[in-house]
Amino acid sequence: MKDFTLHNRIGYKVTRLARLMEVRLEKRIGEHGITRLMWCVLRGVGMENVTTPSALASYIGIARPAISRLLKTMEEQGLLVRNGIDTDGRVTEVHLTDKGRGKMRACHRLVKELNTHFSGKLEPRAYEDFMRAIDRLTEGENATLVRL
Repeated sequence: MKDFTLHNRIGYKVTRLARLMEVRLEKRIGEHGITRLMWCVLRGVGMENVTTPSALASYIGIARPAISRLLKTMEEQGLLVRNGIDTDGRVTEVHLTDKGRGKMRACHRLVKELNTHFSGKLEPRAYEDFMRAIDRLTEGENATLVRL
């Protein structure tokens, strides 16, 4: 019955790896007062020009109400500003403040170190195969997550 043990299940293995990476990341960026989701917003806005709340929700893969709460918190912390870009204010654009850009740069280095740590455990070909396998497993799985 070894095939049916907990530790041989893909869900267990993927979840464990994700949690190991998550804990390490949260510890490092947490020193800068940033959460994983805040990092995703900082990266999206500051490095990939994703500037509307709806686009950010889609980019991160979380529900629109969750991104709204996150943006409000980040704005209160002085990491970003939200501006209306149409005449009635229904369309909002997000921009990083100087403080937000500083946090983004500091955390980017830490995220790169984390990725190098884990990807460096695999030979380049194995890493490429692993990334393709993850893409294949998530293909067609379009659930919007409340939490990432």
